[in-house]
Amino acid sequence: MARFRRKSCITLIALVLLVLIVTVVLKALTPEDSPFDNPVGEQPVPERRNDNQFQRENDNKLVQSKMTDSAQSDKLEAALRKFPPPNYYLHAFYYTWYGNPKFDGKYIHWDHPQLPHWDLKVAQGYPQARHVPPEDIGANFYPSLGAYSSRDPSIIESHMQQLRTAAIGVLVVSWYPPNMGDDNGEPTDDIVPLLMEVAHKYHVKVAFHIEPYKGRDEVNMLTNVKYIIDKYGEHPAFFKYRTNTGKLLPLIYVYDSYLMNSEQWGKLLKHTDSNSIRDTPYDAIFIALLVEEKHKRDILTAGFDGVYTYFATNGFSYGSTQRNWDSLKAFCEDNNLIYILSVGPGYIDTGVRPWNFQNTRNRINGKYYETSLSAALQARPDFISITSFNEWHEGTQIEMAIPKTGPTVYMDYLPNKPAIYLEITRKWAAIFGGERRKWQD
Repeated sequence: MARFRRKSCITLIALVLLVLIVTVVLKALTPEDSPFDNPVGEQPVPERRNDNQFQRENDNKLVQSKMTDSAQSDKLEAALRKFPPPNYYLHAFYYTWYGNPKFDGKYIHWDHPQLPHWDLKVAQGYPQARHVPPEDIGANFYPSLGAYSSRDPSIIESHMQQLRTAAIGVLVVSWYPPNMGDDNGEPTDDIVPLLMEVAHKYHVKVAFHIEPYKGRDEVNMLTNVKYIIDKYGEHPAFFKYRTNTGKLLPLIYVYDSYLMNSEQWGKLLKHTDSNSIRDTPYDAIFIALLVEEKHKRDILTAGFDGVYTYFATNGFSYGSTQRNWDSLKAFCEDNNLIYILSVGPGYIDTGVRPWNFQNTRNRINGKYYETSLSAALQARPDFISITSFNEWHEGTQIEMAIPKTGPTVYMDYLPNKPAIYLEITRKWAAIFGGERRKWQD
């Protein structure tokens, strides 16, 4: 019994010593070392860190951010390497006027009305209804992306990928001044910033195609050119071209330039006029639309820097008729003008002009397009412009299209695949690049 009491005493003493040791150790611990939570109601003691610790943490975050950005950039560059190099002498006319309920609250342009013929007697023989998307759209082909919105970032991304697949270096965006649009659409200038950002990511440049907006004259043209250059001119995707004199200037297409007379244009474009844009920060290379042969004289008098032909219908106008392209080349060379020929895969606009079948040009499974590209190269232009990437109403698009069944009958690219016209473009982009190098030798 005594032995048991002795053992109990020894055990008790050891336990008391252990408690004392633990208590002393806990008191010696700093707040940040304590393994216990703060007592209820007591505010936690803030951790005290010096400037070097903060700097190290910020540096680590910055490094991690850069590593993430670098990984994304590497992934994009790897994807871009799969595309052919962009040919910046190959341009494509691009339209941002399409809309749908998800992004725009309604369908825009896909619901294009069927336009009446100017002859009332002829007009009576054709429908004049408005199309009802998404099944019934104002086009003879149906896009693989559906009745899309030009504001949809994923659509712009897809378009850039298609442009790069085709080796197109410059998209020429149809442009109206802020708060203005075409007769069947809405303002689209606010789409341009996103368009340029995505274009830059894909190494595609953007040029401007100034449309015949309401009231266009030499005064507001000056205002609008200043707006374009002030707002977009410093963006890395903004297309500029180095002239024979060594100046690096924006290249601007002017659609239906003949609607203003040469005297009006001269006030803006001639060096001799006091209000001229020449030799100012807003100087540019202005390209006039040549439709009729008489426009040659007007273009020279007006002070334009070059011509383009736009229309993809061989025989529709003097400028779009292929047998005239050699003489147009001579005219441009004689007068130091930039020569831009326009080609397209075909033409059909009976979805919006049901009476205009005489201007239809069958694609012939890509043969029409290849013939046009070959004819353009023989004329040795400075640039080739493609009409168009996505003008669906006139059936000139090279954008991917798919077979579509339903109440509306659509044409398609069969027996070829949806990307056939992108592939044809890519082939001729390489040929054009090789020919250009020979011309310069």
